[in-house]
Amino acid sequence: MEAALAEARAAGARGEVPVGAVVTGPDGRIVARAGNRTRELADPTAHAEILALRAACARSGTERLLGHDLYVTLEPCPMCAAAISFARIARLYYGAEDPKSGGVAHGARVFSHPQCHHVPEVYDGIGAEEAAALLRQFFEGRRV
Repeated sequence: MEAALAEARAAGARGEVPVGAVVTGPDGRIVARAGNRTRELADPTAHAEILALRAACARSGTERLLGHDLYVTLEPCPMCAAAISFARIARLYYGAEDPKSGGVAHGARVFSHPQCHHVPEVYDGIGAEEAAALLRQFFEGRRV
């Protein structure tokens, strides 16, 4: 999770919402990492999870990341949760919960739907305190 937090800090430094994601392969080594780039790329789908999944798929040469894990600093939104399912991620580890826009434990609860073809193992609260603090600081700085 520390590598995902580093990506979140870098995203925040670029003026993006500070969310970071890391994909690890079956051997536990990092195969892709990303931070949010929605503003930089003028792309509403450029969430950290989507960018990391794209990079991992490109590296592996397949759209399915069997045996791979995803670490992300914030509970994935419904779009990202669906992409995680489509990519067949084995385990999802996330930090801060997102009661407003989350799609795993809150809101849409994508993995609970019968239409969801693949449900990863989910572990929440990993590095949650630091991830939440990064988000709080980022948004407090913009509300002044």
